[in-house]
Amino acid sequence: MDVDSGDDTWRDGVRVCMQTLTLPEMNVWMQENSDLNAEEFAVRALEYIETHFPRILTDTATEHRLSIGKALKELPCLLFHPGSTTCTRLKGPNVFLAKTYMTVVMRLLEGEESEVAPAVHKIGYDALGCALRHQSNDCGTKGLDPISDFLRRSMSHSDRGVRLSAGRALVEIIRLYNSIGPTAYTSVEPIFDTFYHLLEGKKDSVKETVLITVGQVGRATDADILGVAISCLVKQLANPNPLFKGIAFVQLTSLVKHFKKPPYSLIYPYMGQISPFLVSKWSSQPALLLEFCRFLSVVPADFIEATLQHTLPQLYGACELVVLDQISEDLGTKASYLFLKHANYILPHLFMLQGPGQTNQALTFVLKLLNESTDGGVIDVQAVVRSQTVQLLGTLVNTLGDVDEGKVLAATQALHKVEAILSIPPKGRQRQPSEVLPSFLKSHMLGIISHMIDLLHDVQGKKSAASKQQTLRGLGAMTSIIGPAISGVAPQIMATFQIMVGHADLAETALDSWLIFTKTLIPSEIGPHAGPTSASILANWPTLSYRGREVAHEILRYLVLDIGKTLDTHLDEIVDLGSVPALAEVHAMLCTLRAHWKEGDKLRKILDRALNDSTVVAFQALRELKTLLAEQRSFFHDLASGDIFSPIIGRILVALFSAAARDGDGTEEMRILAFECIGSLGAVDPDRFDFNMGDPRMIVLKNFTDDEESTTFALHLISDVLVSAFRSTSDIRHQTNLSYAMQELLKFCGFGPGLVSHTTTSSIPLRVRNRWARLPKHVLELATPLLEGKYTTKEKELPEIEHPVYPRMSTYREWIQLWTSHLIDLVPGPSAKAIFKVFGAAVRNKDVTVAHNIVPHLVLTVLVSGNEEDADNIRAELLAVLQDQVDLENGTPSDKKLLSAQAVFMLMDHLNKWVRLVRQEIGNKKTEGRRVRGNPIEGSLEEQLLRVDSILSSIDQDLMAKAAFQCKAYARSLMSYERQIVSLRERKAKTVEIQHCYERLHEIYANIDEPDGMEGVSTLILSPTLEHQIRQHESTGRWTSAQSCWELRLQQSPNNLEYHIGLLRCLRNLGHYDTLRTHVMGVLTRNPTWKSALSSFQVESAWMIGDWNDVQSLVGESNAQTPSMVIARLLIAIRDDDATAIKSSLSQARLVLGNPISASGAREYRHSYDAVLDLHIVHEVEMIHDFATSLPLTGPNSSRQRLEILATLSRNLSARLELTLPSFRIREPVLSMRRTAFGLSSNRFLPLSGEIGRSWLASAKIARKAGHWQTAYSAMLQAQQSRTAFSFVQSAKLIKATGEPLRALQELENSIHVTKLQEDNSDVIDLTGEDDETKEMKAKAEVLRSRWMNESDRFEMSDVQKSFLRAAEIWPKWESGWFYYGKFQDDCYKNLSDSDKRSRGTRMHLQTVRCFTKAIKYGSKFVYQTVPRLLTIWLDMGQDSGLAQTETFAKINSEVSRAIKGVPAYKWYTAFPQIASRVGHKNAEVYAVLSKLITMVIQEYPQQSLWLFVSVVKSTKKIRESRGRAILDQLKVWTSSSKNDCARLINECSAMVNELLALCDYPIKDESKRTLHMKKDFPGLARLTPSSLIIPLQGSLTAMLPPTSSASDSHHQPFPHDLPTFAKFLDEIDVMRSLARPRKLTIIGSDRETYMFLGKPKDDLRKDARLMDFNAIINKLLKANSDSRRRQLHIITYGVVTLNEECGFIQWVPNTLPIRPVLLKSYDARGIKSWSGEMTATFAKIKEATDKDAGKMFVDEILPLFPPVFHEWFLETFPEPSAWLASRLAYSRTSAVMCMVGFILGLGDRHCENILLDENTGAAVHVDFNCLFDKGKTLETPERVPFRLTQNMIDGMGVTGVEGVFRIACENTMQLLRDNKDMLMTVLDAFVHDPLVEWEDEKRKLEREAARRANKSTVNLENLAKNALNPIGKKLKGIYSTSRERPEKEISTSNLVQMLIQEATNDANLGKMYPGWAPWH
Repeated sequence: MDVDSGDDTWRDGVRVCMQTLTLPEMNVWMQENSDLNAEEFAVRALEYIETHFPRILTDTATEHRLSIGKALKELPCLLFHPGSTTCTRLKGPNVFLAKTYMTVVMRLLEGEESEVAPAVHKIGYDALGCALRHQSNDCGTKGLDPISDFLRRSMSHSDRGVRLSAGRALVEIIRLYNSIGPTAYTSVEPIFDTFYHLLEGKKDSVKETVLITVGQVGRATDADILGVAISCLVKQLANPNPLFKGIAFVQLTSLVKHFKKPPYSLIYPYMGQISPFLVSKWSSQPALLLEFCRFLSVVPADFIEATLQHTLPQLYGACELVVLDQISEDLGTKASYLFLKHANYILPHLFMLQGPGQTNQALTFVLKLLNESTDGGVIDVQAVVRSQTVQLLGTLVNTLGDVDEGKVLAATQALHKVEAILSIPPKGRQRQPSEVLPSFLKSHMLGIISHMIDLLHDVQGKKSAASKQQTLRGLGAMTSIIGPAISGVAPQIMATFQIMVGHADLAETALDSWLIFTKTLIPSEIGPHAGPTSASILANWPTLSYRGREVAHEILRYLVLDIGKTLDTHLDEIVDLGSVPALAEVHAMLCTLRAHWKEGDKLRKILDRALNDSTVVAFQALRELKTLLAEQRSFFHDLASGDIFSPIIGRILVALFSAAARDGDGTEEMRILAFECIGSLGAVDPDRFDFNMGDPRMIVLKNFTDDEESTTFALHLISDVLVSAFRSTSDIRHQTNLSYAMQELLKFCGFGPGLVSHTTTSSIPLRVRNRWARLPKHVLELATPLLEGKYTTKEKELPEIEHPVYPRMSTYREWIQLWTSHLIDLVPGPSAKAIFKVFGAAVRNKDVTVAHNIVPHLVLTVLVSGNEEDADNIRAELLAVLQDQVDLENGTPSDKKLLSAQAVFMLMDHLNKWVRLVRQEIGNKKTEGRRVRGNPIEGSLEEQLLRVDSILSSIDQDLMAKAAFQCKAYARSLMSYERQIVSLRERKAKTVEIQHCYERLHEIYANIDEPDGMEGVSTLILSPTLEHQIRQHESTGRWTSAQSCWELRLQQSPNNLEYHIGLLRCLRNLGHYDTLRTHVMGVLTRNPTWKSALSSFQVESAWMIGDWNDVQSLVGESNAQTPSMVIARLLIAIRDDDATAIKSSLSQARLVLGNPISASGAREYRHSYDAVLDLHIVHEVEMIHDFATSLPLTGPNSSRQRLEILATLSRNLSARLELTLPSFRIREPVLSMRRTAFGLSSNRFLPLSGEIGRSWLASAKIARKAGHWQTAYSAMLQAQQSRTAFSFVQSAKLIKATGEPLRALQELENSIHVTKLQEDNSDVIDLTGEDDETKEMKAKAEVLRSRWMNESDRFEMSDVQKSFLRAAEIWPKWESGWFYYGKFQDDCYKNLSDSDKRSRGTRMHLQTVRCFTKAIKYGSKFVYQTVPRLLTIWLDMGQDSGLAQTETFAKINSEVSRAIKGVPAYKWYTAFPQIASRVGHKNAEVYAVLSKLITMVIQEYPQQSLWLFVSVVKSTKKIRESRGRAILDQLKVWTSSSKNDCARLINECSAMVNELLALCDYPIKDESKRTLHMKKDFPGLARLTPSSLIIPLQGSLTAMLPPTSSASDSHHQPFPHDLPTFAKFLDEIDVMRSLARPRKLTIIGSDRETYMFLGKPKDDLRKDARLMDFNAIINKLLKANSDSRRRQLHIITYGVVTLNEECGFIQWVPNTLPIRPVLLKSYDARGIKSWSGEMTATFAKIKEATDKDAGKMFVDEILPLFPPVFHEWFLETFPEPSAWLASRLAYSRTSAVMCMVGFILGLGDRHCENILLDENTGAAVHVDFNCLFDKGKTLETPERVPFRLTQNMIDGMGVTGVEGVFRIACENTMQLLRDNKDMLMTVLDAFVHDPLVEWEDEKRKLEREAARRANKSTVNLENLAKNALNPIGKKLKGIYSTSRERPEKEISTSNLVQMLIQEATNDANLGKMYPGWAPWH
């Protein structure tokens, strides 16, 4: 209601009008309602008029009536739009204005004729017309019909003016009817019936008025009613009275002028209504048609021919032979031919004839005409109907949607007539129409639905909105008739509804039919469509009308409230409805139904929907994800920081990248939303999660000669290609093509209707049923209806093509479609033909997904089939594409080049995989001793292999390398160049050739951001070029050095744009923006044409220094869509505070910045990381702007609120920075943009300048850590200039980093002193106290000072101690302060003498324990240092009988006891193996506390801790066993009655362990026995599943710590809630052949994954278990360190369960194989034997020779026999280049990590059976850790190498060998181990207190030896353990020597690594190794 609430003058006008209406007490009423708003006032006013208007007028004079009428006419405009002359309809159903006016007007017109003059009638009708003009269209038609009747009666009034007024009012009511909805014509029809009745009457004056009114109706209404009006006027052209003919002509002409259309265009849509009438009069009244044709300016014959589809149905229906003959004569044809040509229009009309026998009469008439023209042939009615079945039924069903109920009835009866003709009922059974019609329509519904879809998509010509509405209603009607069986075409109907609901004029009708469809299907059938339905409704909700929303609400209400409980998992697919208030009821119920969701379920469901093939479903899921990211920022930040490496982050990014990479119509909005979500999540460090997307591709090995394999491939095409393509497209035509392909492939697989029919009698083989049952749920939902599908397709002949095809096609799409179609024609063999021929139509669609997926299979089958010409053509095609990549001058569009190259590379990967698998197949057959040529299929494999191999080998590697490099397929290029290098080395090529390849390798490694690889290649390059140096400097961040190189280049070539850009890049990264701007200006002065190339640098430097005028100017001059330009436009919009511009700039920026993600595809997170970072930055700009605009500027507490909002923003920004890749190159742009964004808003809120200072400090910190001293110093100056608090800390750190520790300490002390003085001299008294952040910063400064004081060795320990204590007291809740204080105390203790340790040392221990307990309480950053050390101090002192009696120890015991109560259990769990190892502690007081600790941990985390505690309960040592059992028994009592399921788990675990022990100890007497059976041999164990116990995997037993920034430390959940549990054991248990006969157990987990464990009897697995704990800690350290995390350094661990000291289970590492068989296989292929007699003799000589001679013999006589071949395994196993590179890097780095860890632990026996390879990743997996603690050096043939680094181990690392990747990984790992030596030694402490069996054996041996010598001394078992661990401690300190001549000393990490590599590769050392170790391998 358009009323200005501040202007009340309109009320005065209302007062005057209402007073005129002679209403009593009007003034009183006005005053009482003066406070109402405009709408409420209007409602009350109308109510008042209706109730108070006099039933009988007191003043009946005409003048008085006229004044009342005038007031009535003016009142609506005054009430609803005062001040505006444009009348508008009201909104909402609250006001029924017309009904009130009808009441008043009727009273006004009551009275004597003399009193109610014509003028009163006129004003009354005008007032009523005015009311109708303002009436809301939400009122419905029911209340309007009496008004219509009243006005229609007035059309015959004697006064012309009255008639015209009534006519105008009728026009308004028709307009209102029309706006109400699709049933308008039903209400309008009586009005036109009145018009026709009056036109047929005798009153000419009335006829004239009616014709004028009809013309007005035509001008005022929509298309449908306009057609009725035109028809009415056209019929008057036949009127014999020239006056009426003329009026009709004038009105038609006025319509032409009004709509500004030519006559023919105006009339054309209504030809169906007009032409039958005109043509039927052609014989009797030819003048009528001639007159009309004159109006249209067409020739009659043309008009007749153009309208045959409209006229013939009625003529044949009326059997108008005369007219038909006339038309036939005019058109030169026969009536029978006319029928045959237009039967699709004629037959529906004939069947819809309603009169008795009319249809039969018309059909008889038609048959007579047809038979007369057949020369004696007989045509029956069935033949005629069958020829037009689909068109006939489609038209009749379409008519079911007509608004005319009569036509609907006629169409229904017509369907029954058609069915009766086409169907014959079974004998003895009467036809039941209600049963027959649904079944009849079901059998034809596919054709009907296709016909109707064609109508909706204008395939049969342009259709009006009304026509499409009818079609949609027809769909609903057909659904109602067919019933639940309509599910057969449900996907097509759903796709139609989803498209149509997006059109405003069709949405209501689509929703009406959608509701019918939804309620018709049974819940199990509607389930798959519930998600897309809800998503479509929500997506279109803003554009739906009031009624449309009501219907949509009803659909959702039905889905959720009515059948929600039956939808099962499909309920999860319904989108969140909380954003729409009108759906609150449905949303509440949805939440109730989802109440069982656990934490994280909502996010997982959203991600599932985000990956849905349906675009609308995925889009809505992204909207929900966007909301979730905004509402739960801290939750997502925690997932990506600290100790948590949550897989959910990977899932989120997979979903977002998949959405961003979607292509097709309407996906741009989704991409923008995906980019926004990526930015909102942040640029998560790619090393913090796995970004895995499964590869569903399949290889067909046997070329479709194996039926089972062919069927599997067909199912793969259905599941992984066709279903996804179908669900992702909205193109109905493409869906039809895909449906046909699926239908035919289902038939190929043997699937038929009998699979889902409950009444079928056909026998379906079990294997077919099983195959069907294994299909995924979403595939079954789409495939089931197609089992009865009747899709067909027309094959098109391909044009003749020339080879190669590629150069002749202008786009990638044209090329891939034509080439694929051609290859389909070449496919040989019946199975291959049957599979691929069905794709003919699908590959020619605009979507190339299908073609892209099947072309590799087509190429492969054509190649292996042996046609040489076809193979040559394929080779030519591949070469054409590759050659095009390296030809830079040919003008091929870049997208065609890139996409075509990607397709060729994918194809070649497919061929390479096939080659690898076939080689394996042939090798396996040979290994099994079978002759391949014995089987013709297998015999042909070698021939096929030769054909494919010849194609691959014929492609020049140099061309491949260059082409791959050109299109940025760097891994492929690297692979090709390395192959070249290997080839060049083998043929001893010239150095120049090899050096060129090395340079290219260096360039490739630079492009893939792999600096380790660059480092390795650099060692091979003899004379580095300037380009090489630039790459090296830029990759390592040495920008100043790179700048110098670029300047040198520019001196040589000053006009080279590329060199200038290189220099500018350096200046930008150094932050020298002023210099950058100056350089750009100078360059542009000389080369103005370079402006576009340099504009990005120019605009970025301008905004960095705040020159916004220059930014504005540059943006205005350029339309470029570069990253810098779109960001500049966004910044300008924010600066101008233009909300509209900001919104559009954000969308455009995201689209441009995210484009590399879309271009690179969904699988490339790491390669797209820069684009992700840009989106991260844009999101932060938006965050900062939103923050600045949301600040409360006024009001109570506004100042405090502003600071709180700022603090929240600051925390969020800090968290976002922490989750990014921790490098200067990545983080500095983020910080830089923050400063710019804060600068734009700093004038709003002064404290924002402090945020700018913080940002400078952060820049200084990261620059310092990266070694960029100058950049760090510049940032530090900026921070100090901004007066940033505590900037002196970073300043001091920078000074120390540059090599001046004493000056750094001095500056730090001075700054702390100055800060204190400033605080002491401050005149302001701060009553609020310091905030936590200030306290923490002060404490940090003090701790830093204390640590530096301690390091300097210049201060008394008491002074250092006071400083540490002061820091802890400043901020008592800071973990780090207490940790460093405690560590200082502990370090001091370690430096004491033995005597002092027992006196002063105990007090130091007390201080250490107190500090560490507080550190544990306040954080988890140092848990792995504090908890183990605290436990060691406490338990060791308690073990010492002398110290345990002291008062100091009593205090320590109390401190620990208090800590156990106050510290969360998960922190103690991190040291639980150490805790469990001390269960036999001798001190009763200590054990009392210890048992409480064990009890608490088990009670809190029973699933994990029970597996770690089980070895105690089953120990062979009595005290350990009894104490363990007592703890568990006590726990069972405590928890048996509580909700905690601990007691149940203890019982389950005890039962499981007993059965597992029985399995381990089961005697196997028969040495040949290889298998045991679970159900037969171990039924008790089989019965224990399913169990709620978790499977003891290493990952499931390792606790995750919360992020260091987390505020919810005590509520942290260290384990995921969905860890896999025991579902069942497989029956077969494999028995290994080794001496102890270990047995392999297979478990199916609750996650449906398979896990295998090896039960090892008579083996002490505690060593393995502790080593896994040790390795798990190392993995945590590697993950926490940014350098090692970036390199993905890790150790592959596996679960170890120690049941007791003698047996246990080890997790079987799946998908692994030892290195030895890999090497033997390669050597066997070359005919090289693994051992020979000559080697025996040589090694005998080597054993006796000196080191020098031994090394020479090993090199000269052994190594030449075995050339290195290990690199071949990587090429064969990982033929796809990216996988090859990743696998080789994984191998090199995991080998490096285990080499260093193995050296530290003294791990020996590293022969080729104990090092495995992961076949999925290439990583090295070490097993069998029996030879630990340098035991290998004590063997009969002592081991002389620290780890295995033989020639093949090095060969697997690539052409750079140990340099680069391997060496740097070794250095990283070693440094990390040394930095954390205390923590690692503490983990090994458990060995001391729970010593190994072998040490107990050693003790007994030594004691026996001593007894023989009559020495009664006893051997201390703990001392034995400590002696074994001492060398580890020395190595961790870097103390090592390779010879006895050199004294042991501490060595730097890089030197130590070099020594170890030299020692491991020393020829003499390798030669002297035990030959069984195979040092030549």
